[in-house]
Amino acid sequence: MDLKNVRNFGIIAHIDAGKTTTSERILFYTGRVHKIGEVHEGEATMDWMEQEQERGITITAAATQCRWKAPMPDGAMIEAVMNLIDTPGHVDFTAEVERSLRVLDGGVVVFDGSQGVEPQSETVWRQADKYNVPRLAFINKMDKTGGDFYMSLGSIHDRLSKNGVAVQLPIGAESEFKGIVDLIGKKAYAFEGKNGEIKKEIPIPEDMQNQITEYRMTLMEKVAENSTNDLMDRFLENGALTDEELRKGIRIATVANRIYPIVCGSSLQNMGVQLVLDAVVAYLPCPLDIPPVKGKNPKTGGEEERKASNDESMSAIAFKIATDPFVGRLTFIRVYSGVLKSGTVVLNSRTGKTERIGRIVRLHANHRQEIDKIEAGDIGAVIGLKDTRTGDTICDEPKPIKLESITFAEPVISLAVEPKTKADQEKMGVALQKLVEEDPTLRVKSDEETGQTILSGMGELHLDIIVDRMKREFKVETNVGKPQVAYRETVQKEVEHEEKYVKQTGGRGQYGHVVFTISPQEPGKGYEFVDEIVSGRIPREFIKPCDQGFQEGMSRGVLAGYPLVDIKVTLTDGSYHDVDSNEFAFKMCASIGLQAAARKAEPVILEPVMKVEVVTPDQFFGDIMGDINARRGLVLSTGDRGMAKVVTANVPLAEMFGYATDMRSMTQGRASYSMEPSHYAKVPKNVAEAVIAERTGGK
Repeated sequence: MDLKNVRNFGIIAHIDAGKTTTSERILFYTGRVHKIGEVHEGEATMDWMEQEQERGITITAAATQCRWKAPMPDGAMIEAVMNLIDTPGHVDFTAEVERSLRVLDGGVVVFDGSQGVEPQSETVWRQADKYNVPRLAFINKMDKTGGDFYMSLGSIHDRLSKNGVAVQLPIGAESEFKGIVDLIGKKAYAFEGKNGEIKKEIPIPEDMQNQITEYRMTLMEKVAENSTNDLMDRFLENGALTDEELRKGIRIATVANRIYPIVCGSSLQNMGVQLVLDAVVAYLPCPLDIPPVKGKNPKTGGEEERKASNDESMSAIAFKIATDPFVGRLTFIRVYSGVLKSGTVVLNSRTGKTERIGRIVRLHANHRQEIDKIEAGDIGAVIGLKDTRTGDTICDEPKPIKLESITFAEPVISLAVEPKTKADQEKMGVALQKLVEEDPTLRVKSDEETGQTILSGMGELHLDIIVDRMKREFKVETNVGKPQVAYRETVQKEVEHEEKYVKQTGGRGQYGHVVFTISPQEPGKGYEFVDEIVSGRIPREFIKPCDQGFQEGMSRGVLAGYPLVDIKVTLTDGSYHDVDSNEFAFKMCASIGLQAAARKAEPVILEPVMKVEVVTPDQFFGDIMGDINARRGLVLSTGDRGMAKVVTANVPLAEMFGYATDMRSMTQGRASYSMEPSHYAKVPKNVAEAVIAERTGGK
């Protein structure tokens, strides 16, 4: 396999922009499927979970390999091997997008042509920025009422990047959308045949000539200033670039993340998807274009890098775990260097243990084909890895490396579940263990007081689907409590505290003594431990138990038992006993001490605040605003989008339960909204009192 011809790319977007429909077209045109499955009919190939088909949304990122013949910028035709990942758009499944972007080389960001940039489009764009993923934009749904390429282009410039640059223009819009003009080759195309498979060249409409000249010039200028000095000089000399220079320049600038080519079409009407595939081959990077992957040597701590080559020692990242009813545990792997072969033994750098690679499969949505190896730059799945989690690096044992892992957002909402029968009790434990392995944003814990199992996740839909999957896939019947907000606690002032833990129970006793300061950290910074012990006041071997004890003390807050966050602990002094001091004594001492110190440090309760965007017809604007204010919301901005009004606000999650129903009844079902976690904020006094009373039973 020639790495120059490989494209690892994902389709990312806001919910309902048409990602899965676009993926279905890609599978059809590349010959992967012979019938187009439609999302609205519940038949999309990539949405293979029952819940996805029923709800018409994507929940898990599906990985597929297909092939497409297309020209490179120099005119050479290649058959590209495409590893395509269709990711979810719903904010509750943002972890799926995060982990897919971590292993992809490029992305196609899909926009709804009638909406432009929506809130979740901004989120996925920022996630792609974080992992430095080159991308091109596809303005979809050009045939839809309100479909407006130029409005969408403007919103990309305003809200995402000024470096978005059109490489195509639409011919007509809404029901008049007839075809696409390629600005580089100055050719126009229409799509014919039952599924738009025939791409036919048509004359360029006379009334578009000036527009084409203007947008082509903008494209040239952007490419000249963002690719190479050589092209810049050529442009200044000649006042223009040749078509080949322009194509090469677009590729260089796109791979370097300096520009984002923008194409258009309508996936549902089968218009323009082949041109998207051509653009992926021509402009998105191959594994060789990506800088060598960097990581740390787990033995020495030194930084090392691995090039995308089969001759290097093997390094790969596990980016997803899935439970398959037929073959068991599937681990999705992106190989960065070397070759991963079945039957070999590899090292997991997180656990320090080795695992044997059993069967290796190539995936097509939920069908699989057995292969004997995954080469550098390729994506596949391994069956039977026991102790490998999302984000783990697997590598050759003689040359270990630990690649950067994947970070996930903290859950914001919880739900109590209990099994209906004794038989369900055991099955529920197994089901939850498997679901937690698959989904890094799902947390499970037991409530010591009620004995209930508490699930925590990213939103109501997320937990709803987890409960649904337990019932369908694992046949576990449960009773479900109402959703609870994942509150947190923190402290507001710095406090010094001294704690002694002395127990004498005949024979050896327990002795621990610590002096420390706790102080508030800026929001989102988390826990920090600083060791300022000098001249052995506490022996070195007891420092780590102190750190563990402080963290244990933070797991249960002092006001209502919610975890403490954003606290810095500085250990300054203490003492020990030659006989009675041990790790346990210091751990207990630190844990008890932290709770006592937190009580003195003005503890407060924090609540998750969501960024909410409501799109509503003008006549309901006042009602929506009034309702947001009644929910303790803070309106950040209002504006227009086409014929509708857009309200952006920060609203506490606790006030958003049931909002969808209220909003629909207020606006005759004509408004829509989306929300995503924004930050944690201090709870007002009256709300805090109610939260504490509910948690402590009014004690």
